[in-house]
Amino acid sequence: MGLPGDDVVLIQKPKKPGEPYVVTVNCPDKTGLGCDICRIILDFGLSITKGDVSTDGKWCYIVLWVLPHSTSLIVRWSNLKSRLLSICPSQSAQFFLDHQWTNPSSSPVYLLKFLSLDRKELLHDVTQVLCELELTIQRVKVTTTPDGKVLDLFFITDNLDLLHTKSRQDETCKQLNAVLGESCISCDLLLAGPDYEGHQGVSALSPAVAEELFRCKLLDKETRSLALSPELTKLKKTTITVDNSLSPAHTLLQIHCADHKGLLYDIMRTLKDCNIQIAYGRFSPNVNSYRDLDLFIQLMDGKKIVDPEKQNSLVTRMKLEMLHPLRVIVLNRGPDTELVVANPVEMSGKGRPRVFYDVTLALKMLGICIFSAEIGRHYASDREWEVYRFLLESNCENRLMDGVARNRIVDRVRRTLMGW
Repeated sequence: MGLPGDDVVLIQKPKKPGEPYVVTVNCPDKTGLGCDICRIILDFGLSITKGDVSTDGKWCYIVLWVLPHSTSLIVRWSNLKSRLLSICPSQSAQFFLDHQWTNPSSSPVYLLKFLSLDRKELLHDVTQVLCELELTIQRVKVTTTPDGKVLDLFFITDNLDLLHTKSRQDETCKQLNAVLGESCISCDLLLAGPDYEGHQGVSALSPAVAEELFRCKLLDKETRSLALSPELTKLKKTTITVDNSLSPAHTLLQIHCADHKGLLYDIMRTLKDCNIQIAYGRFSPNVNSYRDLDLFIQLMDGKKIVDPEKQNSLVTRMKLEMLHPLRVIVLNRGPDTELVVANPVEMSGKGRPRVFYDVTLALKMLGICIFSAEIGRHYASDREWEVYRFLLESNCENRLMDGVARNRIVDRVRRTLMGW
C-alpha cells in the first residue's frame, strides 16, 4: 500500500525563470506534518508563495509553490527532497492498522571549535558556510579575547546525518578554512558529549528584560506594526474568523494578515502545538503584502471547536504567534550595547530555522561588529524560548549609544528576520 518512494515527494522545476518551484508531498498523514514540512522549506531559505493542503485523516496531499528568498541563494533541490522524505510517515500497510509511526532518532550534536584572528563580518561568514553545508546551529558561544582573537564554539547537528564520516568533517573544515583564510589559527570538529550540556542555558536575564521579551500580550502599537513600510498610514489589522456553519465536521478558520517570511510555518506550528489537525487548507498568493488563508480544522478527537472560550483562546494565540513570532530588543549593558532576539520553541523542542543567520546578516548590512554572541534556552510564560544575545562593539563605525541608532538596529534586524 502507498506510493513508490520517488513519488512521495516531487519537486517540479518552473517553465520560466523567476516562476516558483512546485513541491508536492503525498504520504500518510500525521498531526504536525505540515509544520515539519514548512520548517524544512524555511530552513532551505525558501518562501512559500501559495499552497494547498488536504487530508482524509489517514493520507495527506500537500502542494506548495516556493521561491528562494534571495536570487543569489543556491538551493540543493535533491537535498530538499531527501529532507522532506525523511519526515514523511511510513507507507506500510501496518501504518493503517495501528496508525503509528516512528520518528527518526535525534542527530548527534558535534562541537565545532575554532580560534581565529578577529575581523569584520567574520561571524556571519561562518554562519553562512554552516547553512550552505546544511549544518544546523543548536547552540553557540562566541568570545573575543583581549589580544584580538575570536574563540567560537558552535554546537551543530548535520541535516544529512553524515558528520560522523571523515569526508563530511573534512569538507566542513575545508569550507571554513576557505572563508577564514589566513586568519584561522585552529579548527576542530568532534562529538560534543558533556560539553553540550554545559551550554544549554543562556546568561541570566533581568526581570525587566524577561518581561519585555516574553510577555504574552501585545501592545496595541505592536499589533499595528506589521506594515511593510513605516510611511504607510492606513494599516490593516490581522483578522481571524471562526465559522462552524459551513462544515458539519470541521471548524473554518479564515485568516487575513500581513505577509512575512515563515508565515505559514508560524501558523502550522501553532496548530501543531495546540494539537489541532488541518483537514483542508488553502494559502492564497500575496496581494498588496497581505495573505488570506482558509483552514478547515478539527480537534484531536475529531470534533469541531464549538466552545467560545476555546475559540477565543485559539484566535488570541494565533494572533500573537503571527504578529510577534520573533522578539527583538536592544539594551544598554554598562558602556556596551546588547542585542537580544527571542523566538518560541516548538513543543517538539525544535527552534526556528536561520535566526542566527538572519541576525548576523542584518548586523553585517549595518556595518556593526559583534564582540560576543551566545544562543541558549529560557523558560518563561509556560513555554521554552530560544534566546540569541549579541554584545555589539561600540567602537565600530556606527555609534550605538543614542536612541535613534538603537531603533535602527531593532528595525533592520526585525525586517531581515521577517523578510521585509
